[in-house]
Amino acid sequence: MQTQTVKEKITKVVLSQPDDASYDEIMRELAFERMVDRGLEDVRTGRVISNDDMASRIRSWQE
Repeated sequence: MQTQTVKEKITKVVLSQPDDASYDEIMRELAFERMVDRGLEDVRTGRVISNDDMASRIRSWQE
């Protein structure tokens, strides 16, 4: 599998937007794409926690 360069990924996102997309809409899509990439990298490297652990953390914030 060939890895895309950052420039190729950005170009793909920008070109997938409608012609009348605003700067802010494009930036949101780019940010979303980056968040997905980071999340997938976290999964690949084992930087994850269980749903139970996350639920426990959220409950502790509400106390």
